[in-house]
Amino acid sequence: MTQSNPNISASQPIIRQLDETAINRIAAGEVVERPASAVKELVENAIDAGATRITVEYADGGKTLIRVTDDGCGIAGADLPLALSRHATSKIDGSDLLNIHSFGFRGEALPSLGAVGRLTITSRAIGCDGAEISVTGGKHAAVKPAGLSAGTVVTLRDLFYATPARLKFLRTDRAEAQAIGDVIKRLAMAEPFVRFVLRDVSGDGAGRDVFRAEAEQGDLFEALHGRLRQVLGREFAENSLAIDAERDGFHLTGFAALPTYSRGSAVAQYLFVNGRPVKDKMLIGALRGAYFDFLSRDRHPAAALFVDCDPNLVDVNVHPAKSEVRFRDPAIVRGLIVSGLRHALANAGHRASSTVADATLGAMRPEGQGEARVYQMDRPSTGARFTAHQAQAPQGFAETQGVWGRVETPREEVQEERTNYPLGTARGQVHENYIIAQTATGMVIVDQHAAHERLVYEKLKKQMAENGVPSQALLIPEIIELSSSERAAILEVAEELSKFGLGIEPFGGNAIAVRETPAILGEVNAEAMIRDILDELEGEGESLLVQARIEAILSRVACHGSIRSGRWMRGEEMNALLREMEATPHSGQCNHGRPTYVELKLSDIERLFGRT
Repeated sequence: MTQSNPNISASQPIIRQLDETAINRIAAGEVVERPASAVKELVENAIDAGATRITVEYADGGKTLIRVTDDGCGIAGADLPLALSRHATSKIDGSDLLNIHSFGFRGEALPSLGAVGRLTITSRAIGCDGAEISVTGGKHAAVKPAGLSAGTVVTLRDLFYATPARLKFLRTDRAEAQAIGDVIKRLAMAEPFVRFVLRDVSGDGAGRDVFRAEAEQGDLFEALHGRLRQVLGREFAENSLAIDAERDGFHLTGFAALPTYSRGSAVAQYLFVNGRPVKDKMLIGALRGAYFDFLSRDRHPAAALFVDCDPNLVDVNVHPAKSEVRFRDPAIVRGLIVSGLRHALANAGHRASSTVADATLGAMRPEGQGEARVYQMDRPSTGARFTAHQAQAPQGFAETQGVWGRVETPREEVQEERTNYPLGTARGQVHENYIIAQTATGMVIVDQHAAHERLVYEKLKKQMAENGVPSQALLIPEIIELSSSERAAILEVAEELSKFGLGIEPFGGNAIAVRETPAILGEVNAEAMIRDILDELEGEGESLLVQARIEAILSRVACHGSIRSGRWMRGEEMNALLREMEATPHSGQCNHGRPTYVELKLSDIERLFGRT
């Protein structure tokens, strides 16, 4: 039994032209989803106006008040009514919808906000007097004079008062305020030379600064690094690698964190295309693919990446909120991100994040000190310490040194060793698993099994890259029936899959034939593997399944072929392991992204003992 549509009469339907107010409210539903959407549109307008100082104020999570103040070029009083009309913009002339160099261009934000809230625009253009216009629920008031030195102030009150049903779908004030903060931080990363201030003015007080980022100085990389330090924190800035790569008209810049500085979710991934913050599935997949071999599947990389190209190579007009983009050749962009990040990670060598040492120091709890501190003398020279140690050594100490793997080194070689080697010189082994090495500025603790496992794994990967993945020809090809769309999707990546030993080809109709499988995987269920690959292609836009299975086996082989925990190592073995770590890329983390060593500075150790 069917139920008639209450919005359509039983007689012949009548086509009606919606009025301007209804049209603007419908458009507002696409452009303004929540207070953060309104903040994004207004701040982008300020940036397009050439502002160098932008202040955003909000109350009650932006539900009752949003105010954006900037020092941009302003709007002439005579143009204010036109600025509130749909599809009226100064960004483009409409002749070329691909050649877009600004954030905004659709001309929908201001009329949409005026249709669902109480909007007031006060502005003063260069050489003009200040003017103000108000619009409430889509109804415009007359333009009137206003006092303003320069720039524009946009005030939005009672968002969605004209569409109260939308208010029921908003989250708590705290959640909406957090979303506003995220929008401002993303735009602040995109514009490091602009000063941003975000203030919460809820209640009757003067308000408080929630976020503040002063304008940076210097070249682009220096300014971006400084801005990321303000937005993402000191730890990210200290443990990130500069990215600078180009390919076929695309330029990739930004900073990506070391694998050992990973996160439990993808909250620290920021992607920009021509300065515009985007959330693009292909770009996220490329970032994941770049770190694929360095992190376990439950860990996520942290990065702020900027892709710049000719506007004609990317279409930003595919979503009302302009949060998605379409590249003319996405394969080039994906390859650029993967190769650029992997090159930077390889150049990082054995480096591990400083947060590893911070966590180690945080886990150490020195015993409580007495009321009075004992005066400590300055640290003596190397020669004085050696002489003192010899004089103070207990009888029989020399005979017991080999028990814990102490490495004897002539005194004249000590200083040279510490200076020459980043991971220092082995001084001993504890619990038959941890190597203690002394550096020029502190000490290093190495997990011998995890470190050697990574070294063996890198050798196996290098051999596989040089010799290819051996394939196992099936005696009888396995025929798999698919839908037409699935068949097209799997054949599109057939060449890439063949590099990993999986050979497929069309068989007729919607079927494919699997003729070869990777030999290292042994006996596999080819149909189940193909189905899993298709699921990954649909969900992620790419498939790393075959590569993941092959490298998982290589990782297990490396684990069984590496130095085991519990094995006592001679001094030359420990030093050889340290030297190989220094020469091998990615040796700072094991196959699952955990650190292989911890470096402690001497100043940190002395602080633990109250010597500072």
